[in-house]
Amino acid sequence: MPEVYLQVALDVPLQRTFDYRLEGESPIPGLRVIVPFGRQLLCGVIIKVNSEFAGTAGLKVEQLKLVQQVLHDMPPLPRHVLALCRFCSDYYAWPLGQVIAAALPGAFRQPQPWQGGKELSWYAATDTQALVQQIPARAHRQRALADLLAAPRSLDEIRALSASATGWLKAWQEQGLVTEVDAPMPAHGAPVTPELPALTDEQRVVLEQLNAADGFAPFLLFGVTGSGKTEVYLRAIEQRLAAGGQVLVLIPEINLTPQLEARFKARFPEELMVSLHSGLADGERTRNWLLAAQGRARIVLGTRLAVFAPMPDLALIVVDEEHDLSYRQQEGFRYSARDVAVYRAHQASVPVILGSATPSMESWRNMRESRYRLLTLTQRAITGAKPPQIQLLSTQQLRLFDGLTQNAINAMRETLGQGGQVLVFINRRGYAPVLACHECGWIASCKRCTARLVLHREDRRLRCHHCGWESSPPAHCPDCGNADLQPLGFGTQRLEETLAGMFPDTPPLRIDRDNTRRKGSLDAMLQQIHKGEAQLLVGTQMMAKGHDFANLQLVVVLNADAGLFSLDFRAQERLYALLLQVAGRAGRAGQPGKVLIQTRYHDDPFYPMLISGDYAAFADRTLQERKATALPPYSTWAMLRAEAKDLQRAMAFLREVRERWRGFSGLHMAQPVPALMVRKAGWERAQVLISAQRRPALQAALREMLEQLGAEKHPGVRWALDVDPVDV
Repeated sequence: MPEVYLQVALDVPLQRTFDYRLEGESPIPGLRVIVPFGRQLLCGVIIKVNSEFAGTAGLKVEQLKLVQQVLHDMPPLPRHVLALCRFCSDYYAWPLGQVIAAALPGAFRQPQPWQGGKELSWYAATDTQALVQQIPARAHRQRALADLLAAPRSLDEIRALSASATGWLKAWQEQGLVTEVDAPMPAHGAPVTPELPALTDEQRVVLEQLNAADGFAPFLLFGVTGSGKTEVYLRAIEQRLAAGGQVLVLIPEINLTPQLEARFKARFPEELMVSLHSGLADGERTRNWLLAAQGRARIVLGTRLAVFAPMPDLALIVVDEEHDLSYRQQEGFRYSARDVAVYRAHQASVPVILGSATPSMESWRNMRESRYRLLTLTQRAITGAKPPQIQLLSTQQLRLFDGLTQNAINAMRETLGQGGQVLVFINRRGYAPVLACHECGWIASCKRCTARLVLHREDRRLRCHHCGWESSPPAHCPDCGNADLQPLGFGTQRLEETLAGMFPDTPPLRIDRDNTRRKGSLDAMLQQIHKGEAQLLVGTQMMAKGHDFANLQLVVVLNADAGLFSLDFRAQERLYALLLQVAGRAGRAGQPGKVLIQTRYHDDPFYPMLISGDYAAFADRTLQERKATALPPYSTWAMLRAEAKDLQRAMAFLREVRERWRGFSGLHMAQPVPALMVRKAGWERAQVLISAQRRPALQAALREMLEQLGAEKHPGVRWALDVDPVDV
């Protein structure tokens, strides 16, 4: 049989592709293959097919291993996606095979054919009441599932109800009570003409520019909170869909997906829309990815991983809240989905909209230097709605009542008495950040990290929010035996308890990562807020982004000062964005909104800039400071991070690397230093900053570094390159 020779990208930490032989018909680049690699089988993606073996140093044709299987369970990755992955591999100095693996759903990274291509639906074979009568009255979840099966339901919908649901289905199927059928493709909704909100003059001007854009056109949509940026997205998307295109919409958080899905489906009921994010079951995510790759899903709504989704008819990319750090992948392949989205728009020659009330310094500089086009929305979209009034409450020399000033308590009581909603914002979950002994000074600390354990009182656990290690709170101090251990500081759980005591007739609703883990729980809580069933809210930054609560009139911010004294030069930029975003939740429906920020440092120059609401002036001033000090975005940075069980081993590795590359032309390598959090999950961590005034010099050095270090063995040391780091 004739042979062809394949270059295959594998999910291994090596900056190269691998050659294999294949007997028989020549496959298409972009397909998955199962190949032997050492003693194991791996899944890879074909990068190139050659009729002759070009040769690799020291390797002969007869030494090439045979491909075990070519898989056809997904469309071949198109050329533009492979090119996007290659760009990311070069830019972020990351192995191509690992970049491609990150771009695929988990099911397509496994060395086996995917069996989920045929989606099944389940439904009651008889009247659902007959099924319900077979179920004990106290089995509420089983009864809920029986009611659900009045119509065919996908396995993903069923699993969302209960982890035990598939077991119940099998038992009912054996009794002939339910049956399964091939699931139909999601049907297009009935054509309707939804009632559209009236546009403001500013929105009309913005849309005219967006709709006139042809080819690659990066837009920075700078709009105050509540100015109707989402409506602008929807109108721009409508125009691209009408022309037969697909649209990619990126959002920073999974938590925003359900409400945006509902809004998009209401506006485009006739279009097939899919979501792509890590919160989906593997089967659902894979099927949604395939619908996008086949061009059948016209709208793809997702978090950062969606930026790699194949979309043959891509016509527009939207990046909402483009400043948000959630677009930056912090583990494994470290990339910025926002920056990749801009490159992808350039690659596909389509417009890209970067929207934010507080744009990142990188985007602001690109706009100031005319690489991005500025679109502005300076007024709130609802007639009569005005930006909230921001007021500082000094906590110096004042008595605090469980963390709250009397003025804040009075304002909350007044707002609740008038029927308005109140949000108390603290960006710290758990009950208390510290459990301490007043006798000897002992503090509960994580055994695996240089971090304190957070007390979670609901389930009586001490948890590390960095590595996940947890334990029961000790009954006595481990050092001195004192039984009176005290929680210090406030988290959302303790604040919820405090407010329940202060306002017994208005039970607080807490929204944080701890009590929104179950699928659908956050959506149910948001519905309570929209219906007015919850008036007093306690939340973290989950509540700061994208939510539109018509009756929210007062926001009280606690513990805002932490960002004023951080070692991170980006800390004030992030604090401004966070506070402005959470302040923007108030007064969005024409009712006056007020924001009270408790602070010990009311005379810090940061706060007048915040209260003025002039983010443009703040951004311009920040850029001037960055330029004067040669900080990003006016210099290019990378961080070489290393970790080992012993800190000195990690430091020695970094010192050796620095000696080898510090003479590289145009490059500056700082001295290795321990990371701010030295120990995490049992590993001691260190890092060295690599910088250059010009990116080509940095990229050339990183490519050489990655190739050489990747080919060497460094026992006991794990290392990674982080290009454009956001955590320094």
